[in-house]
Amino acid sequence: MTGRCESIRKYMPCFRKPPRSANRSVFVGHKFPTDPEATVHQPELYPENQIISSRYTIWNFLPKNLFEQFRRVANFYFLIIGIVQLLIDTPVSPITSILPLIFVVTVTAIKQGYEDWLRHKADREVNYREVEVIRNGQLTTERSMDIKVGDILKIPLNKSFPCDLVMLSSADPDGNCYITTANLDGETNLKTHCCIQETRRYTHPDDFSKLTAIIECQQPIPDLYSFIGNLTVVKDNGEHTVRPLGPEHVLLRGARLKNTAFIYGCAIYTGNETKLALNSKPKQTKFSRVERRMNTFLLIFLVILALESIFSTCMKYWYAHRPRVGQPWYVPEKEKDVDVSVRRVLEDFLSFVVLFNYVIPISLYVTIEVQKFVGSMFFNWDIEMYDPGTNESAKANTSDLNEELGQVEYLFTDKTGTLTENEMQFRMCSINGVEFEEVGSMLCRVSPTGGQPEPLPAFTEEVETFLTVLVLCHSVRVDHPQATELGAAAMYSYSGYDYDYQAPSPDEKAFVEACRRYGVVFHGCHDGMLEVTFKGEMRRYKLHHTLEFDATRKRMSVIVQNENDEVYLLCKGAESSMLNRAVQGDVSTTLAHVNKYAVLGLRTLVIGLRRLSKEEFSHFDTLLDTARTSLQERASKLSEAFDFVEKNLNVLGATAVEDKLQDEVPETIQALLQAGIKVWVLTGDKEETAVNISHSAGHFTSDMVTLNITQQSSSLECADLIRKHAQLLDQPASRGHRFGLVIDGASLAHCLVHSAILSQLALRCNAVLCCRMTPLQKAEVVKLIKHSKNKPVTAAIGDGANDVSMIEEADVGIGIMGKEGRQAVRNSDYAFARFRFLQKALLVHGHFYYIRLSNLVQYFFYKNVAFITAQLFYTFFSAFSQQSLYESFYLMNFNMYNFSLCMRSLYESFYLMNFNMVFTAMPILMYGIFEQHLKPSVLLGNPKLYRKVSKNKNMSVRNFILWNSL
Repeated sequence: MTGRCESIRKYMPCFRKPPRSANRSVFVGHKFPTDPEATVHQPELYPENQIISSRYTIWNFLPKNLFEQFRRVANFYFLIIGIVQLLIDTPVSPITSILPLIFVVTVTAIKQGYEDWLRHKADREVNYREVEVIRNGQLTTERSMDIKVGDILKIPLNKSFPCDLVMLSSADPDGNCYITTANLDGETNLKTHCCIQETRRYTHPDDFSKLTAIIECQQPIPDLYSFIGNLTVVKDNGEHTVRPLGPEHVLLRGARLKNTAFIYGCAIYTGNETKLALNSKPKQTKFSRVERRMNTFLLIFLVILALESIFSTCMKYWYAHRPRVGQPWYVPEKEKDVDVSVRRVLEDFLSFVVLFNYVIPISLYVTIEVQKFVGSMFFNWDIEMYDPGTNESAKANTSDLNEELGQVEYLFTDKTGTLTENEMQFRMCSINGVEFEEVGSMLCRVSPTGGQPEPLPAFTEEVETFLTVLVLCHSVRVDHPQATELGAAAMYSYSGYDYDYQAPSPDEKAFVEACRRYGVVFHGCHDGMLEVTFKGEMRRYKLHHTLEFDATRKRMSVIVQNENDEVYLLCKGAESSMLNRAVQGDVSTTLAHVNKYAVLGLRTLVIGLRRLSKEEFSHFDTLLDTARTSLQERASKLSEAFDFVEKNLNVLGATAVEDKLQDEVPETIQALLQAGIKVWVLTGDKEETAVNISHSAGHFTSDMVTLNITQQSSSLECADLIRKHAQLLDQPASRGHRFGLVIDGASLAHCLVHSAILSQLALRCNAVLCCRMTPLQKAEVVKLIKHSKNKPVTAAIGDGANDVSMIEEADVGIGIMGKEGRQAVRNSDYAFARFRFLQKALLVHGHFYYIRLSNLVQYFFYKNVAFITAQLFYTFFSAFSQQSLYESFYLMNFNMYNFSLCMRSLYESFYLMNFNMVFTAMPILMYGIFEQHLKPSVLLGNPKLYRKVSKNKNMSVRNFILWNSL
């Protein structure tokens, strides 16, 4: 409908929408400023806050559904056949094609109509949900669909937000609230959002009558984590106070309020302009190899049908002019004056098309849909793919790709949270060139001679500074137990072991928990003060700014002020983004230790700090305020501000945390390799860590020759290196050796310029490891192989939001129900909790699905060929007179029902009526649902059996000819 409206507006100017400005002005509470000098954007018409997920209405259901159904080749084909039968004198009744078509279309329409009714019902529940809105200074109850942009809403605890809101105030004195965004990005951890200081005091409906404010923000965009805006508060004296708004001030539709009694917020995006709606796009349609080959077979049969009809038409006219000797008395010796006009020939041709049209199985699509739907239930019900630790069962988000699980040739897997547990444990650290490790919850100094680690009797100044950065430089939130609410003294003497740390990343949680074990306890942030105890001694730091982590900088920083009014930048990040900005510290030793930890398979971060003078801090504060209040190019201005302050660092050391492999990962990878599936690991970790994990997981082996394409700075260098590796593989001495390829993200950007030779090299390697990858690069690697020469079937598996792009790009996307939320699961085709379940999903379920469906499709074509072959032979004995071998009632039911046991003429009507339902469709349908030609234990014990069904072997042209030649 939207597309049609846009077409109308294009050619009829009177219906065109006025041009939209880049930003919008929202008047909080619909109070317009009285200041004539106030500049605001042109008022706009905003959509209603109504969610419409249904496809049809009561008025357009019939035409729209019919249009969609007749886009299918088989349905459209039988519609044309039915029309032809109505227009010309055909050998069989039109009812033989029309009734089966009506049956198939009606069943599909009922199914789709019922599904859409459920969507209407769900929409009504959401749109009619009661919401509290401030009207004339009083709280009134409105329907969610009646919310307007500018309305001030009150959202109580545990309720979801009905539209996108800018937070104005909350029950929390600090102006914070806690939300869960599981319905948006799948992340289950609580997130902290806040309001600006000027509106924090408005906590009662009457208070908002005193507030005059304007929100200037960008027009809606789909990015969940991006928002640029300003809030201008107009005071009674006419003074304007402008505050920047970012993602931390916005509460998105679909998120839910937690651990906060209530919040007040102003609606800024409603209806289909909310970020939830903008991200609710239909998934990319994927087609399996079996389905594509089936469509090819349909086209082949259409060609055969045309050839049969042309041959029979020619034979009819040849037979009509042929002298007939010894024929029965009622057959004339020769037909005279036979009309051979174009119209007559065309009618005869169409009559033969009608006579032979049953070579196309109309019930094939319906049968396949039923078979796939029921088959997917076995995937969901598989008790061996249930994980008691997470209480999660396997889930099939689609049934369209069941058989594709049995065709996978390349598997692309994430590392963290997919191959590993994503449970970080602090293991080692390097402080000022000295190594430490954790032994029994104590921080011990590593002996340089290899002896036993020595516990620290007391913290040195270097160790204390290092732990201070660890305990302060993060975005961790603390859930306090009731015991700590007795008072500040009790809190600061408290060990903190009952604290539940909520962290946006597992690394930060590991750091804070490690500090707690060493007696450095983080108690949270109160009134802008970070509260920490060192061995029971209370310390408070004023938090000025948090410079959030981003993939470009690969750093995260906080700016704090201690009790001596000294301002420090505390920073942590990847060694590639930290060490080149260092001016102090033992850089070379720290780098050596980082490389050592990476070889051990540990995740590393470099820790640093910088003391800021008052002038530097003041200048940065101005830069940051200018960048954050800018509505244009805010991201680039923020980057410039961050770059100004995140330099001249004093490197304090490095951390190493361990992320253990999941159970049975090496065994699963080994089974996949035996099945002929090549495994690629795509990770954002550094090269040394990734290589070590690959060896631990059995992805790389000790006898494998490793080819490296890393640290390349130009496309020409990459091309030369690729050709050099390719020449090595071509040498006779390389035969019999196994090769592994390692490539990093920086080099990949240059290598993709030469994608052809890169794919040729990668496809010849036994294993490939891509490290330091961005989410987009992961998808590019999948696409590179997916569109290579032989177009192999690809599968991608991951657990985080950074894996969504490659999951959607792959032929089969698999999500892991892990600790990084559910966004990967929501965007996947299939999902389960542990990597080891992949073995059964592919080797057992995939094998069964492919065997069942491929034989079902071949059988359907075979039975129709067998059925129509008798008719073709009969034409030779009926002088090509277009007489049907079968009665019309039988033909009508051929594509709806199946065989019985009586005969009338050649077949009895009841027998004919049941041909397709009982004896030719039901048996193969039962086969397609329940067939297990081998025991699951045999398939798991012999992974090489997977190779017998890969590459669509059952649907090859040879098998197709063999089936139909029987």
